[in-house]
Formats: sequence, C-alpha cells, structure tokens
Amino acid sequence: MGTVSELCVSSFQTFLCPAVKPLEEAPVPDDLTPEEQQELENIRRRKQELLEDIQRLKNEIAEVTSEIENLGSTEERKNMQRNKQVAMGRKKFNMDPKKGIQFLIENDLLKNTSDDIAQFLYKGEGLNKTAIGDYLGERDDFNIKVLQAFVELHEFTDLNLVQALRQFLWSFRLPGEAQKIDRMMETFAQRYCHCNPGVFQSTDTCYILSFAIIMLNTSLHNPNVKDKPTVERFISMNRGINDGGDLPEDLLRNLYESIKNEPFKIPEDDGNDLTHTFFNPDREGWLLKLGGGRVKTWKRRWFILTDNCLYYFEYTTDKEPRGIIPLENLSIKEVEDKKPNCFELFIPDSKDQVIKACKTEADGRVVEGNHTFYRISAPTAEEKEEWMKSIKAAISRDPFYEMLAARKKKVSSMKRH
Repeated sequence: MGTVSELCVSSFQTFLCPAVKPLEEAPVPDDLTPEEQQELENIRRRKQELLEDIQRLKNEIAEVTSEIENLGSTEERKNMQRNKQVAMGRKKFNMDPKKGIQFLIENDLLKNTSDDIAQFLYKGEGLNKTAIGDYLGERDDFNIKVLQAFVELHEFTDLNLVQALRQFLWSFRLPGEAQKIDRMMETFAQRYCHCNPGVFQSTDTCYILSFAIIMLNTSLHNPNVKDKPTVERFISMNRGINDGGDLPEDLLRNLYESIKNEPFKIPEDDGNDLTHTFFNPDREGWLLKLGGGRVKTWKRRWFILTDNCLYYFEYTTDKEPRGIIPLENLSIKEVEDKKPNCFELFIPDSKDQVIKACKTEADGRVVEGNHTFYRISAPTAEEKEEWMKSIKAAISRDPFYEMLAARKKKVSSMKRH
C-alpha cells in the first residue's frame, strides 16, 4: 500500500511521465530539406529538454518527500523524549514533590504557574496521592495558590456535602499535620459554598460540618470504636452550627445515611520510598560502576532496572537516584577489564556520542550525564549473565531513530562528495 507520501510521488510520476525510458531516435530520412532537418533537430532538442525538466521535477518531489519523512521522524522522536522526561518527572515528584515540580519546570514540561501545576496534580497521572497532599499542604504563598487553583478544578455544584467530600478526599491523601488539614478543609469549604450558594449560612458552617462528617465516618466504620453514634446523636452534635441556628434535620439525616451505607474511600498511604516508587522491578542489586570523570574510579551502587530505565543509588535507603540511564537505542556487550564480570552499555555505530542520561550532583542539582559508555562489573559471572539478559529484554528499539541515523549518514556522505 505504501505511505501517503509514496503514493503522492507515484501519482505525480505516472501523470508526468508514464514511462520515463530512453527513447530510440528514429533514423533521419535522406530526402529531407535543410529546413526540415533543422526543424527535426529542434523537435528532438525540445523533447530532450522536456525529459530533463520532468527528471528535475521528480528529483524535487523526492527531496520534498524526504524532508516530510525526516520531519515526521523528528517530531516522533521529540514526543518520545518528552514522554520519557514526564515519566522521570513523575518519579521525582513521588520521591520529593518540590524537586519533581522543579525538574518538570526546568525541562519546559510544566509552566511555573499555580494554574498549570494545579492541573498537573488534579490529573494525577502516575502521581503518589500522599505526595500530592504533602505538596498542597505546604504553607508557602505559592503552594497555597496552587491549593486554591487545585480545589477550584473540582465541580461541587448540586452535590450534597458527603458527595463533594468523597470527590475531594479521593484526589489526594490528607497529610497528618493539623495546620495543613485546616488550610485544605478551609479552602474546600469556600469552594463548596461558592458552588452551592444558600445551602449554608457561612463557610464556617460548611467547614465544621465537613469535620463532623469525617469524624462520623471514622466512628461508624472503625472496628476499634465500639460505641457507634446514632443519627439522633449526630443531629444533636451539630445543633447551632449554622450561624447560631440549626441545620435542617432532613439534611443531616441524609448525610448520616450516606456515610453509614458507604464509607469514604480514602487513598491508601502508599508511601514514597523505593519499595513503592520502584514496585516490582525487573531486577535490582549491587554492582560496581566506572565513573565518568577524569579519574576513572569504580563505585559501588545499588541498581534497579524498571520501566526500560536503569536507576542507580548510593544507598538502598535513598529516596532519589544518583543517576538514571534510559535504555532506549542502547546496546550491551561483554568487555574485558581489570575488574571481573564486566559489561558495557553503549550507542551502536557512534563511539563518541554521549548517552542521554542524567545524574544528581552532591549539591542536589540534576545535570546531564557525560558518559559515552557505561561500564559495569557484577559480583559473579552468573549475576553478570542475568543482568545482561534482563537489560537486553528491557532495551527498546525505536525505528524512527534508525531511519534518522541512516538519513544523517546519507547526507554526510553527499556533503563529502
């Protein structure tokens, strides 16, 4: 079938010249006058010029087609690289929310505005809900603006208070500090009253009742609480909270029954340590890595292989990797070295090209790696074989990368000639 560009070229060629083949020249008759011979020569010359024009046009079409293909592969490469950086940013956020946000901003993956960051947290794709809660609970002015923008993304119109709380408390996990919870629930109450004017006399009423509902949820569904509150007690507890007046009993009964029939679904406290961030890795263990500085030294690092990336840490208790090596388009081979059981990661057909990777400096800055290859030593021959086998399985091969490399090679060759 072919690509669209190939079909276009084929159609143009068929239209312009159904069969561009060298035509045999007919013999010139002997009885032509000089004028007729001149006219025949002119016709042949025009025919030759036309064929040359057609060939030039074919060449131009081929060049345009090549540029279109090259543009497509470049855009595809950019998108793939962007997706990998976003995934890296999410992992960093789950380990340290502020550093994760900073990484995404520095790599132009997120705008440094409260609205853009709030959207990122609200979508929550691949984000740890405990980390979201920690970031939203910070008391910095900017974090408070993010919290306000985050809450405004929730639509509470025509929801009763329990329904709104279910939605709100599922989008992140409440932190443990009282001051953080206070700020979050205050912002929630303001948003709910804005979406549902007239339900409560003030945001204070909404705030107090929200806490009463959360406490009711714990009392009704925590097996350690033996004395379960009745609906009458719940109503009695909330008398006079509506600017000195009482809330309608029907409203309170409905809220009570809603909680009694279905407890809040609170996100699990999934933590932010290596056990959860790198859950079920392809392989992990201690290896020696040759440094990339002027003085080549071997350093013991804890390696984790997951998501087509190789991460290495100084200690197993570290919350942030010292380095990340995306395995895309890399190759692996055994090598001889003074250290035993060595293997090497490298870019095929490009000895001097720096591998796209990043590392964390001692002062916390994230910088690009400077390795043209990564040499690693395993403790035993068996572990070397297992690591090489696992890494080979994790390496992803991008066809657009090879197309682009072939085209660059061709262009380079043409320039030399």
